[in-house]
Amino acid sequence: MTHWQDLYNDKRCCAEEAINCIKNGNRVVVGHACGSPEKLLKTLVKNADTYKNVEIVHMVSMGASEYCLPEMADHFIHNSLFAGPTTRKAIHEGQAFFTVSHFSRIPSLFKERVLPVDVTLCMVSPPDEHGFCSFGISVDYTKPAAENSQTVIAEVTPHMPRTLGDSFIHVSAIDFIVESESRPILLPPPKITAIDEKIGSYCAEIIKDGDCLQLGIGAVPDAMLGFLKDKKDLGIHTEMFSDGVVDLVEAGVITCAKKNLHPNKMVATFFMGTEKLYRFVHNNPMVQMFPVDYTNNPAVIARNDNMVSINSALQIDLTGQAASESIGHKQFSGTGGQADFVRGAAWSKGGRSILAFHSTASDGKLSRIVATLDEGAVVTTTRSDIHFVVTEFGSADLRGRSVPERAKSLINCAHPAFRDELKAKFKRLYNVTL
Repeated sequence: MTHWQDLYNDKRCCAEEAINCIKNGNRVVVGHACGSPEKLLKTLVKNADTYKNVEIVHMVSMGASEYCLPEMADHFIHNSLFAGPTTRKAIHEGQAFFTVSHFSRIPSLFKERVLPVDVTLCMVSPPDEHGFCSFGISVDYTKPAAENSQTVIAEVTPHMPRTLGDSFIHVSAIDFIVESESRPILLPPPKITAIDEKIGSYCAEIIKDGDCLQLGIGAVPDAMLGFLKDKKDLGIHTEMFSDGVVDLVEAGVITCAKKNLHPNKMVATFFMGTEKLYRFVHNNPMVQMFPVDYTNNPAVIARNDNMVSINSALQIDLTGQAASESIGHKQFSGTGGQADFVRGAAWSKGGRSILAFHSTASDGKLSRIVATLDEGAVVTTTRSDIHFVVTEFGSADLRGRSVPERAKSLINCAHPAFRDELKAKFKRLYNVTL
């Protein structure tokens, strides 16, 4: 038996024993999104009565987030770096709070001890023959958190894909090992509507052969992928991708052959998808994972020629300011990597950025293109950074355009039911008739 195998056996324990190291007032960073260690979290919540003021930090939670329930208020407080469906209510009601950061900068919060990490809870693959476990589908901030944590508790499961790149932790760097049969959380494919397909087709018109893509998540990016089947030698440098990318790789559309940074490799920092995606990334030399302070660093992104970022927004005003994370004062999601990639694409040779979204919300009652943002709405992407805006009514190229030119182009992308009202409001605000 090798030295690392001895270490592994010595560190094996049950979940209850592992979490016993967590003390009142500790800051606990939890593995991200679909890579969340749900067995450890369930055990933590089950033993809630033994804890007081334990701070739980993560971005998107795809699990139950039971530590956000009202009855957990005396035991846990959630520090959200990206609000999600299971955590928004707690944030809105003051039981949890939101911390502002670009995705690319989160590891620095741990490294520079702006947010010192007491304990990291993560899910990893079983060790390889050299004693290295892979962070699998969630390298992102999870690996930097573990590297800067006082204590690392790893849930080791054979169902976590072994992804390659800068994605490993050695058994010697783990303090407690809890074996489980847990599976990474699955994200079913979104339902794609006719509007999504229309938006996707307009986005696809902006993409050229050999472009390097960053893709957001949701129906619009997935719909767009369906319109790229006639493209050639597309590349991927992104924070995440889902199942639709696998289809384009298998069809020979995504080859990464034209990439000048990491040629022939798809670069990402986390994944959310189905078993099909997780099987594809397992031990796949074409897929290279890195922490998010590398993948989302605008200077790194810009080293990819012909970089195209595709993201979404909740609301955009007629000057081009995009609110992508809040609805008025209410936090809906987070800053994430949108600004990272918009700026990286802007600095890329031949780069372009796209914000794509439905023209209306609330079943057509509200326009997402507005004269002025709602009171309290957070500007995620500034008007100076915006390039293309796409809705089901077309695309607007805002780069180098005056405010009236921007407004006219954006109104042409708005739903026809709101265009006259938008023109009238612009006239009142700027004394310019469009």
